[in-house]
Amino acid sequence: MNEANIYKALGDSTRLEMIKRLANGENYTIGELSTDLGITRQGARKQLQVLVSAHLVRLTPQGRETQVNLELSTLTTAKQFIATIEQQWDQRLAALKNFAESKS
Repeated sequence: MNEANIYKALGDSTRLEMIKRLANGENYTIGELSTDLGITRQGARKQLQVLVSAHLVRLTPQGRETQVNLELSTLTTAKQFIATIEQQWDQRLAALKNFAESKS
């Protein structure tokens, strides 16, 4: 799993909207996502392939439809990365605050 691919995949508004809908916990097929987002089925499939490559979703054929499921473990990895950056900034801001208060 390449973290850069995760953020690149999430950088597109259509793909981000797909992830938001899937995060609601509801099940979607490619046809339902394309209808909801007002794009063609082929366009939805193209966007989903990027999300599949980033390990953010998986596609499961079910009869004539393909079910789209969120890969929660990948989102957890992204969340942990962001939390690490947030923690570093909190520490820096606290150090800056302490420095500023010591000078006043």
